[in-house]
Amino acid sequence: MILIITEKPSVAKSIASALGVTSRADGHFEGGGWLISWCIGHLVGLADAAAYDDRYKKWRYEDLPILPDPFRYVVSEEKAAQFHILRSLMERSDVTELVNACDAGREGELIFRLVYEAAGCSKPFSRLWISSMEDAAIREGFTDLRPGADYDPLYQSALCRQKADWLIGINASRLFSVLYHRTLNVGRVQTPTLAMLANRDSKIVLFRKEKYHHVRLALEGAEAVSDRIVSTEDAQTIRDACDGQRAVCVSVARDKKTEKPPKLYDLTTLQREANRVFGYTAKQTLDYAQSLYEKKLLTYPRTDSRYLTCDMAETASVVLHLAARVPPFDACPEFFPDVAALVNDKEVSDHHALIPTLELEKADVPGLPVGERNILLLVCYKLLCAVAEPFVYEAVTATFDCGGHTFTAKGRQVLSQGWRAIQEVFHSSLKEKPEDEDAEGVLPALTEGQAFESVVASVTEHFTSPPKPYTEDTLLSAMENAGKEDMPDEVERRGLGTPATRAAIIEKLVSGGFVERKGKNLIPTKAGVNLVTVLPELLTSPKLTADWEQRLNEVAKDQVSPEDFMDGIEAMAAELVRKYSHISEDGQKLFQPEKETVGLCPRCGKPVYEGKKNFACSDRACQFVMWKNDRFWTSRRKEMTRKMVADLLKKGRTSVKGMWSEKKGSTYDAVVILDDTGGKYVNFKLEFPKRKDGVYGKK
Repeated sequence: MILIITEKPSVAKSIASALGVTSRADGHFEGGGWLISWCIGHLVGLADAAAYDDRYKKWRYEDLPILPDPFRYVVSEEKAAQFHILRSLMERSDVTELVNACDAGREGELIFRLVYEAAGCSKPFSRLWISSMEDAAIREGFTDLRPGADYDPLYQSALCRQKADWLIGINASRLFSVLYHRTLNVGRVQTPTLAMLANRDSKIVLFRKEKYHHVRLALEGAEAVSDRIVSTEDAQTIRDACDGQRAVCVSVARDKKTEKPPKLYDLTTLQREANRVFGYTAKQTLDYAQSLYEKKLLTYPRTDSRYLTCDMAETASVVLHLAARVPPFDACPEFFPDVAALVNDKEVSDHHALIPTLELEKADVPGLPVGERNILLLVCYKLLCAVAEPFVYEAVTATFDCGGHTFTAKGRQVLSQGWRAIQEVFHSSLKEKPEDEDAEGVLPALTEGQAFESVVASVTEHFTSPPKPYTEDTLLSAMENAGKEDMPDEVERRGLGTPATRAAIIEKLVSGGFVERKGKNLIPTKAGVNLVTVLPELLTSPKLTADWEQRLNEVAKDQVSPEDFMDGIEAMAAELVRKYSHISEDGQKLFQPEKETVGLCPRCGKPVYEGKKNFACSDRACQFVMWKNDRFWTSRRKEMTRKMVADLLKKGRTSVKGMWSEKKGSTYDAVVILDDTGGKYVNFKLEFPKRKDGVYGKK
């Protein structure tokens, strides 16, 4: 009996189906000499610091650095039941060997090995390495199982990555949280990502816009524009010199350009385009793609490759013809696909590019949930574009002379729509059309020496623009490319994070209060900017990840020992603690929560803040204060609220309902008036609604 262990229940189900195993028991499938069970992601992980010593339950500087030797592993409490099922299956006497069918990659290797080790299993195991959940791909993978020992260096590399992240994350987070009296989560990927957002925000804040002008000539069917002119007077002088004059075309340059079809999606480019086209967050896109993968409609989404392998060419050819029949693509003009453009074995690492599967033929695409449907259509669109003809056009630049001044008109003449015809069909099917950033108008036929009489000249005013805030689209691109110049070509992971983890990093920054979403934009909060400011460059630069990935790649190739790698990480953690032992008094105030102004002090005009017991002026020299336990309020069984105080400060009065009368033993409504005579205590007066004689009552 062979026990197959997958990373997720859905994958176990697919493998069972492909192998013809239909009998399901508690937590596994069984039949035909196979047992098929699953992890639920990470079943076993590194223990928290407190597991090593009770004193680590509190965060204290004197306990740092925390350097476990050996590291301890624990079974996830909420997933313990599945772990026990796996262990009991491993211990069955009829189970002679195992197959590691967890996701093909560094993390998949780690998930299986930690369960295998924690269960105390020593039975031999093989490795299944596949990228598609289609039955044929699964069966083919089982004909090419590899010895588990071949992946020992990859496992050691995964262990090193996990331990290193623990050591730097735990020690740096505790260190800076203790120093600044606020929980500050520091991470190898999370912190440089936050730094990129903070740096962009700083450039936007410090940007000073500058005014400039263009002089424009209205020609027949075209517009010619001057270079930038800073001075308003200079622009007006040129306009006056050209208005009503003769403009002559002095040159026409034509440059034939070819835009190759876009490559297939990896996860990051899918997340970027889904954000741009549909406004989806990176996490939403990953969730939709994962669901489609589990429904066998999409290949494995957590990929960083944009090509297919040679053995997939035939399948891809069938799939793209299926995609061409899915609306709106059935309205595309007929074309002859170039499947060879999709194939490049050297560019595929763990998993090939994202494409639909053969199940597309039977799929009810309109019946899918809207998010999944949009992502599937996006992947179909990219597949069809990737095999289409290039987009060919002629870029035309015409130069004009008018009144001794030079003007330029630019446009394009499309020679062959190619893949852009598919783009046009797809975009026209969307409710909101994405902006075409490089769209240029079509110029009329122009020739050198051609003259335009009595042209109309005008001046337009413009301002330089600040850098744009990051969106999930542009941030994902920045994360993917961060530190690339420091990484060798052969490393497994490039940039910050992996395609699978970048979405979670963004969500963690948002939930931690360091970043907020404003529309599509991601903006660092004050706490986020401060955190980047106080941390050393070692932790805010993507270079740390580049250095690690280079070393981890060497561990995975058995060129560097895991012990040497970990020695370097422990030294780094110890040096951090030694170097940052204390901070200034001003530094400690950086992360104090900001007080919200209730109103302005009627005596000095400074902000009034709410405290636990009062509402007081922020200037200590000014003694204005309204006490929450003032007898005026407690005797009337009323609590002074922020809204009431805001009204009192702004208008000098506030309406209050349901105040208690001790004399009458009943409630009443009245207007409370602020009666501040400048003394130590603030007084209040009551004003009642008008009586029949039209006079207000006061008390």
